[in-house]
Amino acid sequence: MQEIGSYLFLLVGCFIVAVGFNLFLLPNKIASGGVSGISVIINNLFGITPAYTQWALNIPLFIAGVLVLGKGFGVKTAVGSFVLPLFILLTSQFGSHAPTHDPLLNAVYGGLAVGFGIGLVFRGRASTGGMDIATQILHRLTGIRLGLAMAIFDGIIILSAGILISFENALYALIGLFVTSKTIDVVQTGLQTSKAAFIISNEPDKVSAAILHDLDRGLTRLHGEGGYTGQERPVLLAVVGQNEVAKLKALVRAADPNAFVIISNTAEVLGEGFQYDPLNK
Repeated sequence: MQEIGSYLFLLVGCFIVAVGFNLFLLPNKIASGGVSGISVIINNLFGITPAYTQWALNIPLFIAGVLVLGKGFGVKTAVGSFVLPLFILLTSQFGSHAPTHDPLLNAVYGGLAVGFGIGLVFRGRASTGGMDIATQILHRLTGIRLGLAMAIFDGIIILSAGILISFENALYALIGLFVTSKTIDVVQTGLQTSKAAFIISNEPDKVSAAILHDLDRGLTRLHGEGGYTGQERPVLLAVVGQNEVAKLKALVRAADPNAFVIISNTAEVLGEGFQYDPLNK
C-alpha cells in the first residue's frame, strides 16, 4: 500500500509539473533550470518538441547514473524520467490556453506549479531524473556539495537562456527557479511550522510540571554545563505549535522569572502529538 502511494505521488506530481510547464513556462520561453529549461532553449532555437529533448537527455543521464551511482539508483527515477516528458507531450495543447501573457505572472505561477509537482514527487521518495542525476554524478566524482552542484547546472542553463533567448527571460527564469525551490520546501515540510524551546532554569521541576500538565506537551531533559561556572544544569527541550508559544512563555515566566529561554523554528516534527507522514517511514 505504501509503495502504491509512492507511485501515485510520482504520477500526480509529474502531471502537475507538465501542466505548469505547458501553461506558464514554455509559452513565455522561461527556461528556469533543469532538463526542462534546456528543452525550452532547444525549442526556441530549433522548434524541437520539448518532450523529445527531455527524453534524449534523460535516457543517457539515467544510464550514466546507473554506471556511476550503482544499480540501486532507483526504479522510480527511471519511471519519472520517462513519465514526465510523456505527460508534457500529452498536455502540450495546454499552451494555447495560457491564462495570462504577463511574463512575471507566468514565472511565478509556473514556479509554483513545478515546485508543487516536484514536491509531491519527492514526497513519494522518487525523482524526475534529469539534472537530479547529473547533480549526484558531479557530487560523486568531485565531492562538490549537492546544493552547489545543482546551482552550477541551473546557473549554466539560465545563463545560456539569457544569451540565446533574452536577458529579460533569464531574469524571469531566476524568479521561477526561486519560487520552485521555495514551493518544494513548503510541500516537503508543510506550511505550519512548530517551535522548539530550549529552557535553562534554576527551577527545572516547576517548569517541567507546568509544560507537562498545563500545556499538555512532552519535554526532554538534556544535560548541560555552565560555560563560565562549569556547573551542571539541566536544559529542557519542548516542541510546541506556533499558537502555543505565548502560553509556553507565560508558564515558564510564572514558574521561574529568571529562566533563560531560546525559541526557534522547526521545519518538521514527527511523532506523538504531531502530524505523521506515513510515506516517510
